[in-house]
Amino acid sequence: MKLNPKQNGLLYISLGILLFFSFFLYVFTIETYNGIESISVYIRQRFGGFYLWLGLLCVLLLIFLAFSPWGKHRLGKDTDRPQFSRLSWISMLYSAGMGAGILLRAVQEPVFMICNPPITNQTDSATIALEYTFYQWGFTAWAFYAVFAITIGYYLFVQSKKVLSSSAFSSIEGIVTSKKPRQLIFGSIDILAILTTVFGLVAAIGLGTTQIKGGLTHLLQEDFGLKTTIIVLLIISTLAFISVFRGVHKGIKVISTWNIYVTVGLLLFVFLQSDILSILSQFFVASYQYVIDFIPLSIAYGHYDPGEAFLTDWTYYYWAFWLAWAPFTGIFIARISKGRTMREVILGVLLIPSLGTFFWFTTFGHSAFTIIENLGNYQGQFDNVFSSIFIFFENYPFQGFINTLTILLLISFLVTSLDSAIFVLSMFTDDGKQEPSKKHRLLWSIILTIFSIGIILLGNAKADIDVLIAMQKLLIITSLPFSLLMVIMIILFIRDYRKQQQTDSA
Repeated sequence: MKLNPKQNGLLYISLGILLFFSFFLYVFTIETYNGIESISVYIRQRFGGFYLWLGLLCVLLLIFLAFSPWGKHRLGKDTDRPQFSRLSWISMLYSAGMGAGILLRAVQEPVFMICNPPITNQTDSATIALEYTFYQWGFTAWAFYAVFAITIGYYLFVQSKKVLSSSAFSSIEGIVTSKKPRQLIFGSIDILAILTTVFGLVAAIGLGTTQIKGGLTHLLQEDFGLKTTIIVLLIISTLAFISVFRGVHKGIKVISTWNIYVTVGLLLFVFLQSDILSILSQFFVASYQYVIDFIPLSIAYGHYDPGEAFLTDWTYYYWAFWLAWAPFTGIFIARISKGRTMREVILGVLLIPSLGTFFWFTTFGHSAFTIIENLGNYQGQFDNVFSSIFIFFENYPFQGFINTLTILLLISFLVTSLDSAIFVLSMFTDDGKQEPSKKHRLLWSIILTIFSIGIILLGNAKADIDVLIAMQKLLIITSLPFSLLMVIMIILFIRDYRKQQQTDSA
């Protein structure tokens, strides 16, 4: 596998930084962990309010664009048509954007919210619990992805730029005329996107494999250790490489569609055995409440301010996490959205996954509330984020089969997150090509596998330090520059798009 250093500078610099960081993480583990912890807390405390306003701005901007005349314009030429069916398109964007997270939090988060109400000015604690869960998994998260997807899609398919994060800033070439400073700025943006994607994937894989191990432990009543975690990781990595090696059409699309079918099957399994009318009523009430409360919720205004402690531990953390995932997820969504109108992309990304997630959390959350009520004395059975859904399924028939299916779905969701990330990273380092070479796909598959195993081994060796949490909090740090860049990116996109429309009209 021969790679030209001049053509693959992003790859070599990124690998160098990853090795440098790995050295510090291994040799100075406690110091590195404490540094990450203090910086992440500082960012959440100082920039948390900025994150809230940025999220609201992105949602309002997307609604304006969708219903403005711009919404009719396609991501591509007027003659371009979508490459994927709507079902395949939604399946891929959802698997890449949320995936295993909805299994991880399906029961634990709504239960936490009802046991620890963020606000107390409402009498219906179940509605408040679901409303806050919707808020943290709903419009704002997908708005961060959609803004990146629309912007990159425009520069990629309309202006024929490369598949790179820096393409959204290509119009500053007229401002920064000197070649070396321009290369430094663009290179820094792309390297930051690569590193954030790697850290995000490692954190997601770490969480997912831990939940899979928890499910196996619960299912087989045997305490599985480090060896099992690594075997699961190798299975996921192998399947992800096979998927990404086959490409978007033959690999990623097929697994993503399977994910959606199985997810809907699990949802219907719980829904049809629960109080259907109560779930539907709760879904509409909580959704309505979320929509009418969206603006005060988004800026934590008045009675909707849950306090700094809650915001720091939950909302600021979620916003930083979604922002950190926006470059990779947004670029992947842009890549599979060629030929669709801006309106369809915005409404498809913003509304359909959000509404599906709302119904998912309502079904599992409301059913968990009923189980807790019937218990009479809740002892924290659903508090553990890694085992809560498996304990939840104990209250339903065929629990062995359903829990096994859940584990397989977790693996499949992690595969689609990993293969889409490998594809995006390969596009980055293969000179921004829409169809990166297979040697780049193989290389990133190996790199991500080795780095993930290294982090898991380090976490096992350093029992006094939770290395996985350190990786998650590292995302909070890397999300800050992206949040600032997103503001510039939005301004440049509106300016460039408006200028092009004026030129086309003339």
